[in-house]
Amino acid sequence: MKEFKFKISGQDYKATVDEKNAGSLVVTVNGQTYQVEVPQTKAAAPTMARAKSQGAQAGGPKNVNSELPGTVTKIIAANGQHVKKGDVLLVIEAMKMANDIVADADGTVQRIAVSEGQSVNQGDLLVEMVADAVAAAPAPEAPKAAPAAAPVPAAPKAAAGAKVVEAPLPGTITKVLVKAGQAVQAGETVCVMEAMKMENNITAEFGGTIKNVLVDAGAQVQSGQALVEFE
Repeated sequence: MKEFKFKISGQDYKATVDEKNAGSLVVTVNGQTYQVEVPQTKAAAPTMARAKSQGAQAGGPKNVNSELPGTVTKIIAANGQHVKKGDVLLVIEAMKMANDIVADADGTVQRIAVSEGQSVNQGDLLVEMVADAVAAAPAPEAPKAAPAAAPVPAAPKAAAGAKVVEAPLPGTITKVLVKAGQAVQAGETVCVMEAMKMENNITAEFGGTIKNVLVDAGAQVQSGQALVEFE
């Protein structure tokens, strides 16, 4: 005996399925018992699942068969109609439950094989369909060559023996406060550098006129690297 619990439209159901002999089931739903005949099949648990389709190739048959015995209560699709995967084709009532029978693939309905009010058994043909052919996927485009990177101009360097302000430790220049030709005094901040999550003001040790600014904001510098050159 198999037991099932499920909910339909907010109502709880409890069902048991017991096989008495080949092709005969005793199904009890919320205390009400039904005798279900399933000719030439073994016991199958009632299911709210979708109908099975026959034929796996795109462009081939995708016939829809019934997964359980019941009564066709509503036919929604029509002969010649094009349907999408998941569209409801018809409705079957089984054990006081309405089961939507849906298309498993995009395709065209060739023939509705049942009529409303007709009783069907498990495995009976419901709808003959032909699945849409699947267009071949386009070949992937060859990757385009990346454009050549623009040459990066070399950073200016201080002349040998020039007076310079150097980085006291490795870090990142976050701000440059001076420019070429500017006069500065000793102790004046020329740039700001972030190191070890702290901002450090880099100051001139002597006064004079700036000849070259050797770094830009965002530059990574090493300890002892020249930052500003004086005339």
